[in-house]
Amino acid sequence: MEFFHIFSVILVISAIFAYINQQYIRLPTAIALLLAGLLVSVLVQVAGAVSPAFEVLVEARLREIDFSEVLLEFMLSFLLFAGALHTDLERLAKSKWSIMVFATVGVAISTAVTGTAFYFLLQALGQPIDYIYCLLFGALISPTDPIAVLGILKKADIPKSLEVSITGESLFNDGVGVVVFISLFQIAQRGMANIEGSFIAELFVLEVGGGIGLGLLIGYIAFFFMRRIDHYQTEVLISLAVVTGGYSIAQLFHFSGPLAMVAAGLLIGNQGTKHAMSQQTADYLTKFWEMVDEVFNAVLFVLIGLELMLIPLRWEYALVGLVTTVIVLVVRYISLAIPSYTLQLHRTFTPGTLPIMTWGGLRGGISIALALSLTPEMHRDMIVAITYGVVLLSLVVQGLTIEPLIKRLSRDRVTV
Repeated sequence: MEFFHIFSVILVISAIFAYINQQYIRLPTAIALLLAGLLVSVLVQVAGAVSPAFEVLVEARLREIDFSEVLLEFMLSFLLFAGALHTDLERLAKSKWSIMVFATVGVAISTAVTGTAFYFLLQALGQPIDYIYCLLFGALISPTDPIAVLGILKKADIPKSLEVSITGESLFNDGVGVVVFISLFQIAQRGMANIEGSFIAELFVLEVGGGIGLGLLIGYIAFFFMRRIDHYQTEVLISLAVVTGGYSIAQLFHFSGPLAMVAAGLLIGNQGTKHAMSQQTADYLTKFWEMVDEVFNAVLFVLIGLELMLIPLRWEYALVGLVTTVIVLVVRYISLAIPSYTLQLHRTFTPGTLPIMTWGGLRGGISIALALSLTPEMHRDMIVAITYGVVLLSLVVQGLTIEPLIKRLSRDRVTV
């Protein structure tokens, strides 16, 4: 029952601050709830100066929530499926080559360059760690977070084609990024001498290919049964079975659960709603998953804010986090620009696409969850604190300024 009580408190905080935001402030909901969680964290620590036992009690309750497990093993499957369900496959197909390249080559470039820059930054600041752990940091911070991206961009006035490109890339580079992280994690644990190149290749093919294949398979099975009935309660239940059962099967066979959910969500959200269900059922299904998306997003962003109480705070970590945020943004642009200009993909882009994709590439809870999954020997505390700083700056600064940036670039295009 303890977890229920903790979850209840988080939901109450989410509801209260969501109401205040909608009534008076009108920030993007995700950012408002993140700031609410941060505010509660600060207030608890202030109260702790008066009553240390109270702060210790709150921190103990928060530690009972394994953030990494809750997000990666539970919430992520629902959020990715919901995000993919509402993505237009026809528009996505028009940008398939750029999305595929950015989600693979772009993530690889970003991991290598970010990890290398992070290594030399720590050397310069007198906080050196092994290169493999810096690459691990590069892998966990490189994928843009589809949860954060979808939660904030849908409130921004962004051209639909560009929104689909950003969200599509984010949905897929998340899955690829997790696979890259797992590969580097294996190397860090076993040592490079004990890892063969074929092992990494097999892992990548199994995770990515198996994940997408499994997602399409369970998506088609759901489509097959949905097509034979017209009962929205049952069809919503089938979609829930796809998410929970599909993610469990992916973990059992070591496939990429995130990519499986994206593939299944795209199939059901496009082919399923058009050819396997009535308009009424399609409306109920999409609205149900829209609510799941909103509720889980609210809980997640409040939880990210509350995690501040558990993050080791040191001024040197804050300095490294600030510089690293700049590095991550610069490398994000480089990892998009190199394949774009090398493969001539930029010719199909509208003006301002790369700057918007760079600034709109938000980092979020997935990066924090991956950082928390590191072992203490991998400099976990340092990497978690720096990751948290990068995520906060990304969500708050980029999240609040992405819409003004889009408007300015749109105005410049009109002027030209």
